[in-house]
Amino acid sequence: METSAGTETEAVALARRLYAALAAGDTDLLGDLLAPDFTGRLAEGMPAGVGGTHEGPQQMWRDGWGGIGRAFAARAEPDRFLAVDGGRLLVTGRYRGAGRRGGGPLDAEFAHLITVVDGRITALDQYTDTALWRDAQPPYRTLRVGVSDGVARIQLDRPAQHNALNDVMGDDLRRATALLASDPAVRAVLLSGAGGTFSAGGDIGLFHETPDDALPARLGGMVDALAAAVETLAGLDAPVVAAVQGAAAGAGLALVCVADLVVAAEDAVFTIGYGGIGLTADGGLSWTLPRLVGARRARELFLTGRRLTAAEAQDWGLVTRVVPADEVPAEAERLAARVAAGPTSAFGAVRRLLRDSYDTPLHAQLRAEQEAVVAAGGSADLREGVTAFLERRRPAFIGR
Repeated sequence: METSAGTETEAVALARRLYAALAAGDTDLLGDLLAPDFTGRLAEGMPAGVGGTHEGPQQMWRDGWGGIGRAFAARAEPDRFLAVDGGRLLVTGRYRGAGRRGGGPLDAEFAHLITVVDGRITALDQYTDTALWRDAQPPYRTLRVGVSDGVARIQLDRPAQHNALNDVMGDDLRRATALLASDPAVRAVLLSGAGGTFSAGGDIGLFHETPDDALPARLGGMVDALAAAVETLAGLDAPVVAAVQGAAAGAGLALVCVADLVVAAEDAVFTIGYGGIGLTADGGLSWTLPRLVGARRARELFLTGRRLTAAEAQDWGLVTRVVPADEVPAEAERLAARVAAGPTSAFGAVRRLLRDSYDTPLHAQLRAEQEAVVAAGGSADLREGVTAFLERRRPAFIGR
């Protein structure tokens, strides 16, 4: 459908106001410009976990544009507006700026396909060179992150603070997990902590030094970042292994609970910790913990602050294996290497089936299993697995 001159002028005017609102952070103007059913699609592979589809203006602002703003000091500079079929507008230009907290410069072309209906923007599709965005990111300040032989290793790296979570670590975790989720080379994730402690939970010193009127917002930002990281880890095809030495408390315990396999030192301890400082749950613990240990035991941990030994944690279902402290890194590496050599797509389907089974009726779960089996039936990994079984050899899975 050919766009009329009047509609084109209106669309360009709306687009210009959109870029001005984004540059100014004017959420009220954005609310006027975006339709209630607005859909934003940011390029897959965008850093900071912002890639993908965002439904509604609020989600786009919080998780899409907001995510970009948290990681980058950058703005979109449009230079060309072209009407295209279907009442849409193609806008081209450049993103210019830099990654925050010591990141590099950003200068990347973009193309935005904007849809306007009845005087409001109903959709925006972004196309850009995501590699340039990733190159502009700052280095991690609280993590050590690397990928080799199919295993992504995330080590919490604030040993002087017992790897306690602060707002910087929250942002680092959000960014690291999002990046790993977009990396097809990742077939397992190994979580650990530097300095002999997995994580002591939230950074109480940070809470103490934050003014009372600023603390709720600071806590909200930290919890939001941790939640994004946990949700990303839970949604991966790649299995997650946790190596626990010392303590796993609060937010640290939340990371343990999202893992599929947990190796713990004989002297490791596990605790909630929130009640002791007057806080509630975060990192999905109110969801994951009851599913692992049962509702009654979860209540006990939350309400009494009980500390579990590694042996108790294994008995309760929190831990897969307990080994001497000096054997934890090697044992966790062995487990990560083993699952990394497995059929990654099939593992991802199994993770989803297990996660959803608590809330799914039997007939629906059987249907979901059937769909997963049919999908796996067309995979190269199934053919390799069957062939290797018949040839009495170890399969060489490729993850798809």
